This record gives sequence, C-alpha cells and structure tokens, in this order.
Amino acid sequence: MSVTQKNRSLTLRDVSEASGVSEMTVSRVLRNRGDVSATTRDKVLTAAKELGYVPNKIAGALASQRVNLVAVIIPSLSNMVFPEVLSGISQVLEDTELQPVVGVTDYLPEKEEKVLYEMLSWRPSGVIIAGLEHTEASRAMLHASGIPVVEIMDTDGEPIDAMVGISHRRAGREMAAEILKAGYKKIAFLGTKMPLDHRARKRFEGFTEVLAKSGVEVVDREFYSGGSALAKGREMTEAVLERSPDVDFIYYSNDMIGAGGLLYLLEKGIDVPGQIGLAGFNGVELLQGLPRQLATMDACRREIGTKAAEIIAARVNDVEKDGQITLAPTISFGDTLRDA
Repeated sequence: MSVTQKNRSLTLRDVSEASGVSEMTVSRVLRNRGDVSATTRDKVLTAAKELGYVPNKIAGALASQRVNLVAVIIPSLSNMVFPEVLSGISQVLEDTELQPVVGVTDYLPEKEEKVLYEMLSWRPSGVIIAGLEHTEASRAMLHASGIPVVEIMDTDGEPIDAMVGISHRRAGREMAAEILKAGYKKIAFLGTKMPLDHRARKRFEGFTEVLAKSGVEVVDREFYSGGSALAKGREMTEAVLERSPDVDFIYYSNDMIGAGGLLYLLEKGIDVPGQIGLAGFNGVELLQGLPRQLATMDACRREIGTKAAEIIAARVNDVEKDGQITLAPTISFGDTLRDA
C-alpha cells in the first residue's frame, strides 16, 4: 500500500466494494434508513468494521474537509495523571486553530472503540489516544482515519503512527534496582487489576525481571479496581501484612494507593522506611503534603501532553516532526526508601 493510499480516508465506495453491495444500500445501512435485509445489513456492517470505516457526519458539501478539533481519548478524568496531560495538550493547541475535545474510556476497550467511532465521525484533524493496546476495530479505525495519530503514555510497543511516553518496563526495572540496592528482600506489590491497566502490568514485568536476576521474588501481591484509591491503599496494605507480616517493602502501582498505605503504616506505629519501605509511581504533587514524602517516579505527564500536541500541530501543517519520543522519568527517593 502506498503512503497516499494509507493516508486516504475511506469512502462509501470502499465499503461497497468490500461488501458487494451498492453505495446507495451501504448509505442506507450506515444511516439506519430504508428497508434492508438483515443479511445485507450484516455484510455492510462487517465490511465497514473490518475496514475501519467511520461515516462522515459533516454535511455533504463539507465532506472533504476536516474540522479544527483534536480528539483526545483518555481512560479517566478522576485519575490525577490525565488532567496534567490535558494541560500540556491545551497549552500547545491554544496557540493554533486546533481545539482539543476529550473522550473518556474508563479503561474499557469496548468503550474506547465507541468513543473513537463517534469522534472520528466528526472528522477531526488529529487523534491523541492513551496507550498502545486497542481492539482490532479501534486499530482499523485509527489506521484508516487518514489523520495524525499520537499514542501517549507508553512506548513499550509498536505505534500505529506516532507515540510519546515513557518505557514502563524500564521504570519498573529502575525502581527494583534501587529497592534491592537499599537492602530490601521481602517485597510485595499492590496495584490495579493489570489486564485492564497495561502500563501497570509492564512496570510489574520490568520490576520482577530485575528482582529475579538477584534471586528475589515478590512474596505477596494484592489488586483492586474502583473505589477510593486512598482507602484501597489502606485496605490492601493491611491485608498483605496480615498474610505476610515479614514484608519489608511494598511497591504500589500508583501514588494514591501508596499514600493510603503510608497513612495506615504510620497510624500503626510502623517504622517507615526502617521496618517497611514504600514506593509508588506518578509523582503526584498533591501528595507532597503527606507526613512523609512517598518515594515515587515522575511519569513526565505534562511533557507527554506537550510533545503529543506539538506533533499533531506540526503534521496538520504538513511539517515533519519526530513521531517516536521516549522520555526519561526520574526517581524521587522521598522519605520512604532508605539510602543504600
């Protein structure tokens, strides 16, 4: 497939040819109009999904144009990570004619597919989407969109077009190395349910890889989904210590549950980091007011948003810009990871 073909938006004719149905019938099916048999409808919808075709909601006279919107698709607005990413995106785009429009997926692949379908139907000028893992239908839509696509937060994988983020496997490896260097051996991991949180899973993979090379295994683990992260952090920390009272370090998949764990340990009079060390991930500024500063790693959130928006703005103006950017997060030792 040539570059021109790859970047060309799909048309009704493409769906017509793929399904063996006339363009008029394809149009009726996609607009849910007219009397069309169930068999024909299924053929058209299957072909459209496999191609990644998204109907154009812009009026016919404007069908060849794009609107000055950038679709920004993220898993959550309640997670403190993503508002900072959005701030970086907005800062860059406010100096252009482009306007970000946000869709939220709640970490659900099927919901991401639906949000993406709706946003692409308005023919935006670009897409910024969190993560590298998507359903086959979502990948098909992104490939067929004919617009710049930037996948953000993660660079452990192959992008559809461009990507900006950090290597989460490297982040896990680096944290494990510092924990081992400090002399901790009985290590537990507490985090989100990793089948849905791919970035947490990759950090865990990098983390356990380094531990294994030193003959150390994670002695206990606990996972959660939904609810208050602070409360869950307290609950999971209590549960792990009841099962494994000899744990001397707990690595949390994010700072919020780490903060909950820290508050629980301090309440119980446990020496942190002497008896039990702690570390989180994300470098959330809000938690700087805790009684102890949690060891963590900055995820470069605002910079990720800035770089992604710069790629979109440049590509919209036919300016080439590096499309694969891996940023380097730094560890903050805080007060919960003792010196080596």
